Amino acid sequence: MTDPTPETPEIPEVPGTVLFDMFGVIARTQSPAGRARLVGAAGAEPDPDPFWEAYWSLRPPYDSGRLTGPGYWELVAGALGTRFDAERTAALIEADVASWSAVDEEMVGLVGELAASGRTVALLSNIPEELAAYYERHHPWLAHFRVRALSCRIGHAKPDPAAYAWCLRELGVPAGGVLFVDDREENVRAARTAGMRGHVFTSAARLREALGPV
Repeated sequence: MTDPTPETPEIPEVPGTVLFDMFGVIARTQSPAGRARLVGAAGAEPDPDPFWEAYWSLRPPYDSGRLTGPGYWELVAGALGTRFDAERTAALIEADVASWSAVDEEMVGLVGELAASGRTVALLSNIPEELAAYYERHHPWLAHFRVRALSCRIGHAKPDPAAYAWCLRELGVPAGGVLFVDDREENVRAARTAGMRGHVFTSAARLREALGPV
């Protein structure tokens, strides 16, 4: 008699699917110049600390698509006890997008190499709509990603378990066959809790070691 129990899919030693974070991995984090431009646009000198506290504490609903850009900046203004008119709001959105717009060309190249080698590459990024639209207009290499989980479009931001579950459903592969790459420890821990393998990104060279031959 044949055992009717289905076999557990064999998970390769080197995962065939690589799920990338965007900012701090493929794209750069905010530069000092970009941060200074934002502070200037907000009129938050000479003490920018309250601005950055509001910027980050109010970011999750913006990243997950529950706030528009103007709605987000209205909340930031409220937290600072001020009001941003339409012109200043537009300047803040432009400065915010610009502050996150630089990419790491070495990492862009690695993504292309992985895709060309037959590995599945996917993206899971905490990103608001205005920034997502900017990347889609300016970066054709996004086409390498078979799945693009942009938090503003899927309604979930890392480290929410639902963000990782969404990716696994779309990828249709066992969690253990996915390597998640992120520069933030808490996001990698959440991926491992979801059953994925995890790599805390520090450099392209270290990631290449973890990936094996490409």
